[in-house]
Amino acid sequence: MNARRIFGCILLSSCIVTVQAQFSEQSLKFGEVFEKISNYYVDTVNQNKLVEEVIIQMLHDLDPHSSYLSKEDVNAMQEPLDGNFEGIGVSFNILKDTVFIINTITGGPSEKVGVRGGDRIIKIDGNIEAGVGITNTDVQKKLKGKKGTKVVISVLRKGVPELLDFTITRDEIPIYSIDASYMVDDKTGYIKLSRFSMTSVTEFYNAISKLKEEGLQNLILDLSGNGGGYLRIAVELADQFISGKNLLVYTEGAKNPRHNYYSTDRGEFQKGKLIVMIDEGSASASEIVAGAVQDLDRAVIVGRRSFGKGLVQQPFGLMDGSMIRLTVAKYYTPTGRLIQKPYDKGFDDYAKEVAERFVIPQFSDTADASFPDSLKFRTLNKKRVVFGGGGIMPDYFVPFDTSFYSTYYRDLIGKGILNQFVLNYGDKHHFELTNKYKKFNEYKNNFVISDDIINGLIEYAENEGVAYKHDDFRKSEPMIRVLCKAYLARDLWEISEFYQIFNETDPIYKRAVEVLSESSLYDKKLEAYSGK
Repeated sequence: MNARRIFGCILLSSCIVTVQAQFSEQSLKFGEVFEKISNYYVDTVNQNKLVEEVIIQMLHDLDPHSSYLSKEDVNAMQEPLDGNFEGIGVSFNILKDTVFIINTITGGPSEKVGVRGGDRIIKIDGNIEAGVGITNTDVQKKLKGKKGTKVVISVLRKGVPELLDFTITRDEIPIYSIDASYMVDDKTGYIKLSRFSMTSVTEFYNAISKLKEEGLQNLILDLSGNGGGYLRIAVELADQFISGKNLLVYTEGAKNPRHNYYSTDRGEFQKGKLIVMIDEGSASASEIVAGAVQDLDRAVIVGRRSFGKGLVQQPFGLMDGSMIRLTVAKYYTPTGRLIQKPYDKGFDDYAKEVAERFVIPQFSDTADASFPDSLKFRTLNKKRVVFGGGGIMPDYFVPFDTSFYSTYYRDLIGKGILNQFVLNYGDKHHFELTNKYKKFNEYKNNFVISDDIINGLIEYAENEGVAYKHDDFRKSEPMIRVLCKAYLARDLWEISEFYQIFNETDPIYKRAVEVLSESSLYDKKLEAYSGK
C-alpha cells in the first residue's frame, strides 16, 4: 500500500472517529441524565414512557411534521398506504351497542359466504358481542387477522328468527383510495381521490378507462380533504396529465441534494380540460399534483388554499419496532415555489393557522394586489401569475360556505345522530327501497326525503338528548335533507353514490362544473400573460 493511500485511510478514520466522538459525547450525556433519574428520582419512573416523551418533544421542537410512532402506530399507519389489510371484508358501524354491517366488499370473503348489508353481528367465535359496550377498535381486533385464518360470526338478519352462523376465511382486503368516479354529464367525468396509496395509480387507470368508455372529454379531479401519501404515487399521478418530459416536483435539504422528478409521457389524460379541486385539507402529495399541473398550465385549480405541507419525512426504524419520521428535505413546485407554509412562530401557531383562515377574511380571484412581488411566480409555459407563501393558491377561489351552519346541525353531525338515524331507517326500509329503486339513478332522480322522515329524525335526536331548535333547523334544513339522502344512498349502494348526491351542494364542485361548462372561464385562467 503506497504512502498516499495510507494517509487517505488515516484521514478518513480520523474523521469517522471525530464524528463518533461528538455523537457519543451527546449520547453519553443523555444516558447519564437518564441513569440518574432511574437510580435517584424520588418516585418510581416508567422508563419506556419517559424515553418516548423525550423523543416526542425533541422531534416536536424541530418542525411540525417530524414525529415518533410506536410499534402499534407503525402497523396502523401502514394499512391505508399499502392499500390492503387482512380481514373479512365488511364495512360496519356500531348501532345501539351492536355491530351493524353496512355492506360487504365485492368479492370479499364475507360476501362469498352470504353475509349481507343490514346483518347484525351478535357473536364472534361464540362470544356474545352485542350489548357489551364493544368499540370500533374491539371489532377490528376480533375480525382482522392473518390471511387463511378463520372466524365464526353469528348474525341476526331481519325476517329470520334464528341466528345465522358464517365461517369466514380471512383474506387480503383492498382499501380503495378512489372514493367516487362517475360522469357528471355527457362529456365531463369526476374522480375523487382520498389518499395517495400504493394502489392509487392502478385505481385511477381503471376509473379513467371506464369514464372514457362513457364519453369522457373533460375531468374534475377532486383532491379536497386529501392529506397525501407516497411521493412516488403523487409523481405518477401528475404524470397522467402531462405530455413530454417536464419537471413535476423537486426536493432539497441541507443534507439532501436537489432531486428532480419528471413526467414520462405515458399519461392517460394528457388532453382535455382538467379541473383540480383543493381545499385546506389538501396536503403534501395533493399539493405536489396541484402545483405541477398549475405551474405547467395544464389545469385550472378551483377551491381554497391548500394546507401547505411541503416537508419530506424519511422513516427510520428503531430497534423495538417503533419509528421516527424525520424531515430531511422540502418540496418545491416546478416554478420553485416552496409548498411548506411558515412554521417559525412555533407549533401552536402553526397548528391554529388553518382554523384562522375561517375567521380572517381570505383571498379572492383577484388576489394579485395583496401579494408582495417576492411571492409571485410565473408559470412555465404561459407565464401566468401564481403565488407562493405556502400551499397552492387556486385559480378560482371558493369561500367556505357557512350559510347552513347552526348549533343544531353541529350536534346532529358531531354526535353521529344523523348518521345513526339513517342507518336505522335504511335497515327498516331496505327491501322496500331496493325493490322500488333497482338502479341508483332512479333513486337519485325520484326519491325525496319526506316530512315523515324529517320528523322521525327530530324525534330520534330528542331521544338522544339534542333538543329541537326551530330557527336552527330551518337554516340547516336543506343540507340536512341532502345528507339524509346521501347517507342513505351510501348504505344502499357505495360511497361513490354518496358523493353523486352530496356534491350537488358542494360550492367547490359546483364552481368546477361551472368553469368547465363555460369555456371562457376555463380559457381565461390559462391565457398567456400579455405583459399588461
